[in-house]
Amino acid sequence: MRENEMLEKEEIFSKVLRAGRRTYFFDVRATKADDYYITITESKKFTEDDGSFHFKKHKIYLYKEDFAAFKDILNEMTSYVLNHKGEEVISERHQKDFKKEYFSEKTEDVTSSGSFTDIDFDDI
Repeated sequence: MRENEMLEKEEIFSKVLRAGRRTYFFDVRATKADDYYITITESKKFTEDDGSFHFKKHKIYLYKEDFAAFKDILNEMTSYVLNHKGEEVISERHQKDFKKEYFSEKTEDVTSSGSFTDIDFDDI
């Protein structure tokens, strides 16, 4: 195993955010000099026509000297989106399996049960 891969394995502190087909991994890691930095990894599941699937991963390395500016810009960008578009998520209509549901006034409140597949990410 290469030295870089060994360093990547040492997680000091970790959090996971599962969001539909995407999973975000937030990890605090240590440099050779024992200073800390953060990696943010997006893992996205893609399903093939035959039912098999694969994951694509994208990673960001965030170092301490960039924390304040990163946090400020992230807060500014998220505030901008929420202030201009609100918190309602409208992107589901663009997914290939989206089905618009119509309800009459007499229809009872229906709660979406939302389904997801539990995936073991240890094999990624």
